[in-house]
Amino acid sequence: MPYHFEFDSADRILRCRFEGRITDADLREYYRSVEKHVTLTNARAGVLDMSAVSFFEVSPETIRELANLPPAISDSSRPRCIIASSPKIFGMARMFELQGQHTRPNLHVVRTQKEAWAILGVSNPKFEPIETE
Repeated sequence: MPYHFEFDSADRILRCRFEGRITDADLREYYRSVEKHVTLTNARAGVLDMSAVSFFEVSPETIRELANLPPAISDSSRPRCIIASSPKIFGMARMFELQGQHTRPNLHVVRTQKEAWAILGVSNPKFEPIETE
């Protein structure tokens, strides 16, 4: 599994970090699992950190498919950020943002953690790994 979940309990931020090679199947699996992590933690915000991805093999069709699904964080007032430092991943994340903007009005695509923390109103979140299995 090329991703893992972490939680900052003080700020109630759920973060998922992807690393290495990411495929369509990986992204679909993540999307299916994130909702249970949101429920488990009662996160007030979510961050998908793709800054450590080295190879992104995700098709535009998969991005559109996922964007058309109900949001993993059902409360649209809860902010969520996608950290995408590479140009290709940033472009795909923006496609997801635009395709799903009606159901995810509080989604922000950024290039750095610093930008994400500013949007979420935190300066130095402390994340710890979480396991649900």
